Amino acid sequence: MSTRAFMSRLTFLTLLLSLLAVQAFAGGRFIDDNDTVTLQGNTHPLAHRAMAKSAADTSLRMDHMVMALQISAAKQAALSTFLKQQHDPTSPNYHKWLTPDQFAAQFGPSAADVADITTWLTSHGFKIDEVAKSRMWINFSGDVNHVEQAFRTQISTVTVDGKSYHANTTDPSIPRALSDVVSGVVTLHNIPRKPKHNGATAFPSNQAVPNYTSGSYHYLAPGDFATIYNVNPLYNAGLDGTGQSIAIVGRTHPAATNWSTFRSKMGLPANAPQVIVNGTDPGDLGANEDTEANLDVEWAGAVAKNATIKFVTSQSTNTTDGVDLSAQYIVANNVAPIVSLSFGSCESDMGATENTFYNNLWAQAAAQGQTVLVAAGDSGAAGCSDPSGATGSGKAVNGLASTPYNIAVGGTQFNEGSTQYWNSVSTTSMTSALGYIPEVVWNESGSVSGGSGLWATGGGASQIYSKPSWQVATGVPQDGSRDIPDVSLSGAGHDSYLIVTGGSLSAVSGTSAGTPSFAGIVALLLQKTGQRIGNANVGLYQLANLQYGANGASVFHDVTSGSNSVPGVTGYSAASGYDQATGLGSVDANALVTNWGATGSTTSSPSFSLAAVSPVSITAGKSGSVSVQVSVANGFNSSVTFSVSGLPSGVTGTFTPASLAAPGSGTTTLSLNVASTVTVGTRTVTVTATGGGITRTQSFSLTVLAGPDFSLSAPSSGSILVGNSGTLSVATAVSGGFSSSVALAVSGLPSGVTASFAPTTIAAPGSGTSVLTLTVASTATAGTSTLTITATGGGITHTTTFALTIQSGALYSSSFTDNWLTTSVSGRSARWYLASSGTYPTVTPHTGTAMAQFNSYSATSGNSARLFTSGRLTIPSTAKSATLSFWMYHDPNRPTKNDTVQAQLSTNGSTWANVGAAVARYAATAGWTQVSVDISSYIGKSVYLGFLGTSAAGYNMYLDDLSVTVK
Repeated sequence: MSTRAFMSRLTFLTLLLSLLAVQAFAGGRFIDDNDTVTLQGNTHPLAHRAMAKSAADTSLRMDHMVMALQISAAKQAALSTFLKQQHDPTSPNYHKWLTPDQFAAQFGPSAADVADITTWLTSHGFKIDEVAKSRMWINFSGDVNHVEQAFRTQISTVTVDGKSYHANTTDPSIPRALSDVVSGVVTLHNIPRKPKHNGATAFPSNQAVPNYTSGSYHYLAPGDFATIYNVNPLYNAGLDGTGQSIAIVGRTHPAATNWSTFRSKMGLPANAPQVIVNGTDPGDLGANEDTEANLDVEWAGAVAKNATIKFVTSQSTNTTDGVDLSAQYIVANNVAPIVSLSFGSCESDMGATENTFYNNLWAQAAAQGQTVLVAAGDSGAAGCSDPSGATGSGKAVNGLASTPYNIAVGGTQFNEGSTQYWNSVSTTSMTSALGYIPEVVWNESGSVSGGSGLWATGGGASQIYSKPSWQVATGVPQDGSRDIPDVSLSGAGHDSYLIVTGGSLSAVSGTSAGTPSFAGIVALLLQKTGQRIGNANVGLYQLANLQYGANGASVFHDVTSGSNSVPGVTGYSAASGYDQATGLGSVDANALVTNWGATGSTTSSPSFSLAAVSPVSITAGKSGSVSVQVSVANGFNSSVTFSVSGLPSGVTGTFTPASLAAPGSGTTTLSLNVASTVTVGTRTVTVTATGGGITRTQSFSLTVLAGPDFSLSAPSSGSILVGNSGTLSVATAVSGGFSSSVALAVSGLPSGVTASFAPTTIAAPGSGTSVLTLTVASTATAGTSTLTITATGGGITHTTTFALTIQSGALYSSSFTDNWLTTSVSGRSARWYLASSGTYPTVTPHTGTAMAQFNSYSATSGNSARLFTSGRLTIPSTAKSATLSFWMYHDPNRPTKNDTVQAQLSTNGSTWANVGAAVARYAATAGWTQVSVDISSYIGKSVYLGFLGTSAAGYNMYLDDLSVTVK
């Protein structure tokens, strides 16, 4: 059957939420499905902006959804400390990498919590596919109907840029009882993540070995890369990736002959990658997807020539991108010590749960000793925009790359000038570079001469993550935010990377190219160290501090020219040391590997370090303190001064002493005074120590505890019919030793409404529940009023509001100009239309300027079509009766043709029930007649309204002025 939107653009009447409570015990939790919290920020912006939307088929499969779970605040603080200790040679946890099971035991939700969640999911008809060993996520499957019912959301078919996708168009909700452990569902849409490359350009078949150095553009072969980035000395020392493995994230399954052909053409040893298919094989998805997969597999193995490349691929579903499932599999199964991912979505497009999922996933990877590398993006500073677009939409970064636990890889561009850096003829392995080539920021966007689109390296400040303690180096902005990229390699089309894809030699560029290539360098590093290194950023920034601040080894090629500004968005300029266009710069691979030591560097320069600062909890209105210890090394001799940032409003901090005299070692005490008005909660506070041209930071958790207080809670809204009463529970809960009776009052009552509490006062110590009864007189005026509920006790007053909607009985009315849909039921000629006037017979709307028309005059006899609402209407459970009324036009023409309209209701959008009798078009006298149908049997249910028109080849039929009323 074909379904199309009957009307568009106008918003459907706001549906009233008054579902019957569905309650269930799940393990140790009492889960009330009618007490929910909305997971804000979990609808894809493209689904909001889509011009065309229609209800999705309720039977549509929603497979391998990922429910992301939360790490508690206490465990998050412990995890942050543990990750630091893994890189501290003096800690017993130094390089103590965890297994997924060990991660669960230390930092994951409890097994009982997971059991409660799986029980709730299965009670709603979902199938549990997998529970992570780390207990950080649950994969489950169902259909649209399951999702809409369980998560109180709407799944629609949306059209974006001419393509159809399935997506939730409202934020989902979960039971409040699960909100402390469930972050949400990672995605409820199939809008795909974008690969970070510019597409492959194939060479003509007669250019089997072209001159790759002709003209002003060049092409990178593995031999060129090894020459430019000084990998050859490592090869000569026997470091080629032997014994190491790199996991590549994929969602297609290209022919492996591409990989073997590439290795043969480039003079690489035969070393077939492994393919791991996670679940259903996605098959070969074609050129664009295969380009990314082939680029990643071929270049990770081109740099680490004898490493094992493990290509992990997963099929995308109607709800989950294959990228997410492959990344999840690699970390969950600890597939390899190095992970390379070259896809992305900007932070704001991803939504709250997606960002939490990747933050926790990469944190788990780091704890397991896995080094994760992610492409920074190809849209310059406009990370949410398509790189092929004309104008950027604002500053943003890739959310898969911006966590504190991964390396973000940006792009540079070779800047040869008039100097000869290439041989005029390539070798048989297609190598022609002579040595290192100076680099500038990769920017081939429309903002530079000869450029187009937004093609430039991604980079900027995260809008989500604060500055990690390890991100300290000359040039790092003091912006309090995680900045990316961390490092860069060539990414420009000016010098594209050679690959084999689709059986042909091609060239491709973008940060997707540098990411697997840097993964190859990391493999050589791991072979040299003989162990995993986890989040390698710790060591990278230590080396940068030595190079840029203490005359250490020249590991990085400092990029100081260019910017990632693109049309419409002013980006970031290159500068000495770190910058948000190229990070720390590109690398000299030999210098990186040979200068890497147990603590991240072997260079011994005067320095100092800060010991970990212990978390502290302080009650509002009280004071507390933490100790900050400084240790000096290698002859450091300078005073050290201190500052603190990240304190919430109302908290002040003072160091005693304010500085440590040379040589700088010792302890200072940070005293913290917390005002009584400070909001309860946990914040990350950063201590900064500066001396001798060196800056060090340590972060700690400050938890503000509640003083003697109580909380007040009540439902936020409700509706009552005129002439009826309703109740709501008002609850108080004490904390911090509060002990007093609490008096209750309500204000803001509209005329005709009275209120009473039972009891009016909650006895000491002040925890309890009172029932507020609201009685609405029959003379009250319909509308919504805001009531203020006040609780007073122990010198403290709290208020909350309740939106009371008085219903006149008119629940819904329509002239069919809001969002109605139509579908063929029998045959193909029957149609419903919106009409301003009609013929056969001649008729005008009952009221207003529009009415619904069924084409029984032109439709084949026996053909039928349904007109129905795009959303559900909830009939309040407090109603005593409900009536559906509508006006229908009758005429005396063709008396033997029994054209009919049948009113129908559906609770799921697929199964329809007749309500009342079918109404015939024919009548002896022409005119509009009102039809009323009793629908009281649907009280307390949410329903779609529908009309089934059936043609007998008579005259057209017309409906107008529909209403649903309750008493």
